[in-house]
Amino acid sequence: MPTPPAPATSVRSLAEVNADIRALWQRGGRLSPEVRREYERLLAEWAAVVRGGAVEAA
Repeated sequence: MPTPPAPATSVRSLAEVNADIRALWQRGGRLSPEVRREYERLLAEWAAVVRGGAVEAA
């Protein structure tokens, strides 16, 4: 199960976010609309970590 969003005040490591992204894709097949939203949220979190900032919780 994917990890719930981190609070906006904390930033998870790039490795943690990458692990969650990989876990979604390891399910195989196409992403359901719900899983797609989680994937998009994780991508936004990943980008924020790369930029060195926090992401707001949706």
